[in-house]
Amino acid sequence: MDSQRSSTSPKSHSSRSSVRGTIILGLVLVISALLGGHFGTSAMATAAGPDDLQESVKRFTQLLDIVQRNYADPINADKAIYDGAIPGMLHVLDPHSNFFDPEQYALFREEQEGKYYGVGMVVQPRDNQTVVQAPFVNSPAFKAGIRPGDVILRVDGKSCTGLTTTQVADMLKGAKGTPVHISLGREGWDKPIEVTIIRDEIPRPGVEFSTMVHPGIGYVRVSTFNETTDSDLSQALKQLDVAKLDGLIIDLRNNGGGLLNQAVGMADMFLDKNELVVSHHGRASPERRYYAVHGNQGVEVPLVILVNGQSASASEIVSGAMQDHDRALIVGETSFGKGLVQTQYPLSEDTALLLTTARYYTPSGRLIQRNYKNETLYDYHYNPQPPHSPEVKLTDTGRQVYGGGGITPDVVVPAPKPDDLEDLLERRGVVYPADLPPYGVGDFVRYYLGEKPDITKNFAVDDNVVAQLQKFLAQQHITATSEQIQQNLSWLKPEIKREVFTTVFGLDAGFKVALEDDQQLDKAIASIPQAKALYANARKIVAERRASGDAQP
Repeated sequence: MDSQRSSTSPKSHSSRSSVRGTIILGLVLVISALLGGHFGTSAMATAAGPDDLQESVKRFTQLLDIVQRNYADPINADKAIYDGAIPGMLHVLDPHSNFFDPEQYALFREEQEGKYYGVGMVVQPRDNQTVVQAPFVNSPAFKAGIRPGDVILRVDGKSCTGLTTTQVADMLKGAKGTPVHISLGREGWDKPIEVTIIRDEIPRPGVEFSTMVHPGIGYVRVSTFNETTDSDLSQALKQLDVAKLDGLIIDLRNNGGGLLNQAVGMADMFLDKNELVVSHHGRASPERRYYAVHGNQGVEVPLVILVNGQSASASEIVSGAMQDHDRALIVGETSFGKGLVQTQYPLSEDTALLLTTARYYTPSGRLIQRNYKNETLYDYHYNPQPPHSPEVKLTDTGRQVYGGGGITPDVVVPAPKPDDLEDLLERRGVVYPADLPPYGVGDFVRYYLGEKPDITKNFAVDDNVVAQLQKFLAQQHITATSEQIQQNLSWLKPEIKREVFTTVFGLDAGFKVALEDDQQLDKAIASIPQAKALYANARKIVAERRASGDAQP
């Protein structure tokens, strides 16, 4: 994205960078040795002593010196340490401990803060160029008419060909009120499109989209947990007039988490005052418990939370707390299972260490974290396995829930599995994957819009559009028979329409179209009565316990 981050080019090889890198590595080695834990097939249960640490740092310094003096090509010591030695060592500990170089740390802080200064769009690399994925709603880029699929050719007269996406993003950033001139290439246009944009503050709200999805039923999509998420949610609930709703759906699918205090703040809006939200503790970290401080203040709307395999961390804290207290019905697929607490340690040179120091537990005592021992990093992230023996805990009303590997939904609704043609077209970029936000434009839609059709809000994928698709596939040497196309129209038509609306009318329009063909959302809507009965029963049981003096701690 064109989000603000420090522009730091690789430094030249020098003894100064070697010493600085070795100091940082030494610090990380000390921390990791004190933890005494490892991620991978081999593990040691004992921590190293001071003599072992000094010897380890000495050996690494000797190795680095040999490499610097004798490697076939000149090396960048900072890059070798920042991108190789430190991340490699941290990944031996667990999948989530991490080291941020100056650029990464600046981006990390920016994502937490939820705002930056620039033109307001997501960009990505493609074929040695930088391409617009999507401008943010109401951003300067959106108002200037920039579209998904536009190629950024030049920024303020400087060619962008061959530059990294990060370098182009840095060129787009700048102080609020300053102009930037962008030359864009667009399918179907003979000449570059020239736009001058005035940079502005670009908020990145935690709540990406909200609307009514059914009479009396509100919907809120929460994309991340940054410093504005709880206030964004509060505002969305006011706009939906939550007190008058028959039901509310909070969509945490593909939400990878974020700040703990924002997760606690979100749960606080729906739980009763003093109810436990989450706890965490570790080897050198005493237990800490987080409670609802304000409580729902009379907001008792039936609640359904949507999760999937990419809902992680803060998303699992919220959904786990709601499930344990029978406050919400969880619908979708088992969440990712990321329950490790990272503590941020700022280091010198604008770098930082994100170190796992504890584990999260839901109110019933479930461990959120999935097991990562004897597993490759790739399998952990892309081929998750359910726990062999999931732990069983009880909710406030005595329902069984399961831990040790993410949050298991109350109502399981698997995402539709792509057939061979769908998988092929997604891999080739013809259409955008259906299980991700509409942050891009498929190659076919870029080609189709390049023909400059007249697109209105009444646009539908008719036989003419399907014929254009078949023509495009033939040009790309993608084999797809008319029969295959007809058999797959049920998913092709919504995907094409979504991408057309995202490109022409913006992200919100694309989100609305996506919700029209969302099986998991349909089930969430149908589950509102079940969520209502669950919450009513929970309130009755808790009230009876309190009346008898048998209140839960």
